[in-house]
Amino acid sequence: MLFEPDRHEPLLDTAWDAARARAAISAIVADMEEALGTGVTWPWHPLDEGEKPETPHKSIYLGATGALWAMWYLQRTGAVRLRVEPAALIERVHAAYLAEPDTGEVVPSYYLGEVGILLVLWRLTGSRQVADRLHAAIARNIPNPTNEALWAAPGTMVGALHMLRWTGEKRWRDLYLENVEQLWRTWLPSEHAPCHLWTQDLYGSVVQLLGAGHGFAGNVYALLRGAPLLSVERREALFERCVETLRATAIIEGDCANWPPGVGPPRPGRTKVLMQWCHGAPGIVTGLADFPAGRSSEMDEMLLKAGNAVWKAGPLSKGQGVCHGTAGNGYAFLKLHERTGDLAWLERARSFAMHAIAQCEQARQQHGRGRYSLWTGDPGLAVYLWHCLAGAGALPATDILD
Repeated sequence: MLFEPDRHEPLLDTAWDAARARAAISAIVADMEEALGTGVTWPWHPLDEGEKPETPHKSIYLGATGALWAMWYLQRTGAVRLRVEPAALIERVHAAYLAEPDTGEVVPSYYLGEVGILLVLWRLTGSRQVADRLHAAIARNIPNPTNEALWAAPGTMVGALHMLRWTGEKRWRDLYLENVEQLWRTWLPSEHAPCHLWTQDLYGSVVQLLGAGHGFAGNVYALLRGAPLLSVERREALFERCVETLRATAIIEGDCANWPPGVGPPRPGRTKVLMQWCHGAPGIVTGLADFPAGRSSEMDEMLLKAGNAVWKAGPLSKGQGVCHGTAGNGYAFLKLHERTGDLAWLERARSFAMHAIAQCEQARQQHGRGRYSLWTGDPGLAVYLWHCLAGAGALPATDILD
């Protein structure tokens, strides 16, 4: 089975409307400005893990950093005009995180900890002190045993790549390559599939996962983004292992392909076949999109089949977000449009965009408020809509922080 139908819903028959997309972006940002609290955080949404946390979140994934970045990015690219100034607020967010960390302790995590916050803080302020603290945090996270993108080195090392591009300083190249060595040491032949995989020690379980959030696709994303920095021999091995792993683990039905959450014994209670960014074909496409087009016809074909599967499944019923929502699945189409130049993929992305706008509006009516998180809510949708207008495919605050 490629996907579970009850996790998806029929695609609305709504034609692409650029004016409506622009209006939705403006409405989301205006609502965010209105809802911004005095503590530089936003109200918690009941769909984000159900219960309101004691500490307001500040992370790039669920919290204020991601929301401020989205507002800053949309203003910088000309999508909106703001009343608030994100650069004047981000330092307060970092201070609030240090005083009350989202997870109870200060952790380096890109998505849920300090590294993501520091990256946005540096991009908006250019502080040398922030850069030094960021370098130390990325270095400290290298041996993290979770071996995946949300918590460990495969996520935080992407921060070193951003800093290398922004500053050109050799120390960021060296730090990235130090992380590469850790990933290569832990990328081993699997006992459960004829390929190389990482083993995750995650949330009390030891597993081998495949998705962009916690497994193979998220890890190779970091290597593919920095492939020009690798030796020729290692780069060739990287490309070969990418093909090997997708081939060995794919579920293929006709012209469609998906991937299970992992191989071998699953995490307790996690046996579903998912079709979303964090687990499944959408994240496979975004994670492997930097694999050179035309180098492997097999890889090209598998990524196209993944996109077909995302389209066949339809929008996610969970809502409009990026991590496990309609916008995140739509990014697979935007990536394939960039990769192939085929306008059919852009048309599919825009169809999902119109559906996601309706989901956002319905959710706001149901809950009486917006969902102010970059990766699960409205800010991520706003960035996705802007990318559908522009025909661009960069994942928010991951591929791009400019």
